[in-house]
Amino acid sequence: MADHVIEIPITHEILTPLLSVIPLQLLSYYIAVMRGCNVDQPRNLAKSVTVE
Repeated sequence: MADHVIEIPITHEILTPLLSVIPLQLLSYYIAVMRGCNVDQPRNLAKSVTVE
């Protein structure tokens, strides 16, 4: 059903979200790089960050 699978180690149920975030962030980083997006300066960041 799928061409690629990202596997995470089996661990305690409480730690599963922590282990799944790392591969998903890497996946989104590499997708952004392949699309040609500037990963160092994301769009609309100024709207969500308050400047004092």
